[in-house]
Amino acid sequence: QVQLVESGGGLVQPGGSLRLSCAASGPISSIYNMAWYRQAPGKQRELVAHITRRGTTNYADSVKGRFTISRDNAENTVYLQMSSLKPEDTAVYYCNADVQRRWDMRASAYWGQGTQVTVAS
Repeated sequence: QVQLVESGGGLVQPGGSLRLSCAASGPISSIYNMAWYRQAPGKQRELVAHITRRGTTNYADSVKGRFTISRDNAENTVYLQMSSLKPEDTAVYYCNADVQRRWDMRASAYWGQGTQVTVAS
């Protein structure tokens, strides 16, 4: 089965940086769009950043200029470099990917288990 495993979360002071990684594994034929979402306590899950297979990116207004999404297609991995972190960035961050398995005719959406990011002094 396809699995997405995030890593890199933790506690960081305001103004600090973190790099999240998400590696996909399993019977993968292709991975199309990949994205990072986040969910803060009491709030709905929101899109943070999105990247196409060719590398076209878009970001939530709240993170533009501070976060950078990238991917390594050979490693089936997506990254989120987060800089100038603010307390309001505190949330569980989830990886999302559109994955076509070897025997599938089309892709389906998969989610990681989430990784906690806490920004506090």
